[in-house]
Amino acid sequence: MNYHWNWAIFNETAPDGTGTYLHSLIAGLGWTIATALSAWCIALVIGTAVGILKTTASRPARRLAFGYIELFRNIPLLVQMFVWYFVVPEMVPHATGLWLKGLSDGSFVAAVVCLGLFTSARIAVQVSAGIDSLPRGQRAAGNALGMREWQVYRYILLPVAGRRILPPLTNEFLSNIKNTSVALTIGLVELTASARSMAEFSFQVFEAFTAATIIYLVVNLFAIGLMKAVEVAAAPGRAPRSGFFLGAKRHV
Repeated sequence: MNYHWNWAIFNETAPDGTGTYLHSLIAGLGWTIATALSAWCIALVIGTAVGILKTTASRPARRLAFGYIELFRNIPLLVQMFVWYFVVPEMVPHATGLWLKGLSDGSFVAAVVCLGLFTSARIAVQVSAGIDSLPRGQRAAGNALGMREWQVYRYILLPVAGRRILPPLTNEFLSNIKNTSVALTIGLVELTASARSMAEFSFQVFEAFTAATIIYLVVNLFAIGLMKAVEVAAAPGRAPRSGFFLGAKRHV
């Protein structure tokens, strides 16, 4: 049986009545980007904090960080997605559970939280590895200057370690974008879900997933270019700029 290609399918009206199939894919792309960026913000903040705890002198803090990392890193993302969407609303107080179930964008919220925490565990490992790779003399020099512990991290350790871990952070950023596709299992109509819906209603499977493949490729290539620009801006020898990983302000 021969397959009948029909690239004009993207201009046909989708069954949901909101526009064409192309509009559906664009809307799905919007949810993908929104989920990825929101989850990345959570992952970067929490992952950095946990990574710092893992390198402190406090044994309880290191154990807490280790437990957090092992918990979220060793459970499959799909399982975590189901837990956040189906199980957590049943475990919280009844009123809170009803509120969570009543959210119009409940699947989006669950996907962002789940993906953010899942990615944060991986970022925490990279942050701690970056800090541990620095010579011990840098921490000692900060202490000798009378800096507080948070100042040592803020002005000495994180700016230098941040430059070293930018390449693996780029990989995590790309994985974070691609992992949003798992959210289709809890009802989030992101790009992959939009392509699957198009394939099911129009029976033009190859066209739908070819378009999704190209869109993912373009988005990830743009993300790579963006992160490369960040790496160049943070390269040693350039003027330090105020920022979390890009360096600290000069102090006289």
